[in-house]
Amino acid sequence: MKHWRVEQVNWDRFDPSKVDPEIVPLVKAAAMVERNGDDYALYLKGVFHDDPDFRTAAANWAVEEIQHGDALGRWGELADPGWDYQTCFARYRTGFRIDTAAASSIRGSRTGELIARCMVETGTSSYYTALGEATEEPVLKEICRLIAADEYRHFKLFYDHMKRYLAREDLSFLQRLKVAAGRIGESEDDELAFAFHCSNEDPALAYDHGRCIAGYMGRAMAFYRYRHIERGMGMVFKAVGLEPRGRMSDLAARGAWRLLCWRRDRFREALRREAAQPVYAQAA
Repeated sequence: MKHWRVEQVNWDRFDPSKVDPEIVPLVKAAAMVERNGDDYALYLKGVFHDDPDFRTAAANWAVEEIQHGDALGRWGELADPGWDYQTCFARYRTGFRIDTAAASSIRGSRTGELIARCMVETGTSSYYTALGEATEEPVLKEICRLIAADEYRHFKLFYDHMKRYLAREDLSFLQRLKVAAGRIGESEDDELAFAFHCSNEDPALAYDHGRCIAGYMGRAMAFYRYRHIERGMGMVFKAVGLEPRGRMSDLAARGAWRLLCWRRDRFREALRREAAQPVYAQAA
């Protein structure tokens, strides 16, 4: 069941004078990924084909994910009146596909699949919190707050089902940690990079992963603050079976923050180099 609806957002409060041009490309790209939730639901229903309770939960989750995409897409069209959300999403869906007919998890187990989903919800909850706190545009601030709350609930949804399957499959701590670390590392794969390409670049410009992931991450990482990483690390620790608060979590959060800052600076430098090239400047 939806906790809010797109039409309930206070769209009449949109203030173009408070739109940050660095945030607009991120919102457009995020709209692509969120709207693709129905494909992920099909994949999850196949993996959990004999679990009606989880299949129902996955269907409800997808409804909220699609709504996230539609809300972000509508805001993107307000921020950039020349942008067409539906056309860009059609491009994205044509070029980025997941195996919706899969009968088993690519993570090797159902527990692993649910841990991976927990990592995704951890990342999105932290991200929309960071973005909402960074923007001064009131409508986007409201949308980010609503989505971040949904994503936190989604974490709890997948976490509760993960505990149920962990009791059956008994994955070791190292196995759980491996799945979590692997899924976090996938944040720089084609899903986000291609979303950035489809939503921000001229269709005539060939997709290049390095250019597009720099375009996305170079902007996105600039909006994180240490508190967002600290909170996210607590959620990661909880998902893999560690105490979410304590010395180990604090040390991990500090290490993750240093890594993020290092990666942010490298992506920003790559972004500056790409922006200096005439072909990129025209497409963006």
